[in-house]
Amino acid sequence: MKAKYTLITLLISVFCLSACMDTYTEEFRANAPIYMTFDKLRAAVKASSARNLEKPGKIYFKDDHIFVVEFMKGVHVLDLSNPKSPQNVAFIEIPGCVDIAVRYNILYADSFVDLVSIDVSDVTSIKEVARVQDALPYMVPPTGNNYRQLDVNREQGVVVDWRVETIRQELEPQYYPIYPTWRWMHNDWAFFGSGNGVGGSSGSTVGVAGSMARFGLYNDFLYAVDISTCYFFDVSAPDNPVAAGKQNVGWDVETIFMYDNHMFLGTSSGMRIFSLEVPLAPLLVSNFWHVTACDPVVVADGYAYVTLRGGTMCGSNVNRLDVIQLSENYKNNTLVGSFDMVSPYGLGIDGSVLFVCEGDAGLKVFDATDKTRIKQNEIVRFPFIKAYDVIPINGLLFMIGDDGFYLYDYSDIKNISLMSHIPVG
Repeated sequence: MKAKYTLITLLISVFCLSACMDTYTEEFRANAPIYMTFDKLRAAVKASSARNLEKPGKIYFKDDHIFVVEFMKGVHVLDLSNPKSPQNVAFIEIPGCVDIAVRYNILYADSFVDLVSIDVSDVTSIKEVARVQDALPYMVPPTGNNYRQLDVNREQGVVVDWRVETIRQELEPQYYPIYPTWRWMHNDWAFFGSGNGVGGSSGSTVGVAGSMARFGLYNDFLYAVDISTCYFFDVSAPDNPVAAGKQNVGWDVETIFMYDNHMFLGTSSGMRIFSLEVPLAPLLVSNFWHVTACDPVVVADGYAYVTLRGGTMCGSNVNRLDVIQLSENYKNNTLVGSFDMVSPYGLGIDGSVLFVCEGDAGLKVFDATDKTRIKQNEIVRFPFIKAYDVIPINGLLFMIGDDGFYLYDYSDIKNISLMSHIPVG
């Protein structure tokens, strides 16, 4: 009997204590979203006077002009009619811009969830001509820190920035409190343009992009890829694009390159090749797997050149250049060369001349005639710059890096020289 009364007394004590217990309070620092309404977003695209490069991203060449993405802000327009003295002539304000492509005189750009079409035929009178609303996945900018990310309310608009706040929240009293940290670690607002290779031919129709891009043009269609999906747009009427569907294309997609009626996707686990015989239904032809690493790809003359960068979010510690010989039907492809690198980013190929951006190690130029000895056939290197991506065209190399835009003359491969530089700031 004594044991029975003791148990009852214990239960009553626990009940009384829990009833009087204060709620738990959690206090932490977190990123609170700053919004731009959809109405403001869709009235924000406009041309303004030239401004300094601050955080340059992807580059695109078309008809004596280089378009440089200012990450999440817009696009710089550089006039290269005199390569020895490029002029920064205009800036196009495009909130949420990460990727661009140009067909005829229409520049296509992502603006958060929208695809916008901008007439750049006259750089003194640039204007938006069309917009496909809600055509791209909802994305958020990087926070720049390791604090939690608070929930995003998409109804309020797009997230243009973050504000660090001290958050206090009450939790129901539990013996083992459970803190809902998973919803910040596993959010479903993936960043669309991290970014960050579209192929193309220079001339009157389509321009040429660097190897890090996620926009690609093929015939009358524009393709945009995020981490797992390819979005299609009919641009047969260049100034009036139309959303034409989407398709799952795998996982961890990073870059896109068009070559010989095929779409080459660089992913963190390998290169994927799709036939574009039916443009709105890409057919997977083959995969070429490699270790987990960040992975742009360019293709020329039956060979694919792939840089693998390890570390941080890219995974593994592998840094190398792979050269893959492509079969006639792209189904049976063979690795013919693999070369250690420092920290490779974008790359470009013109004939037998290969350009590789090595991040803090600068720009390196190789003779790629012998695909099995590329590393041994280094022509020249330009250290002390942080090289990000390149576009080589007819003896001129356009390069973007952390400290600005560079233009090199490689018409004499034994005497590659810097022609001009537009610095950041």
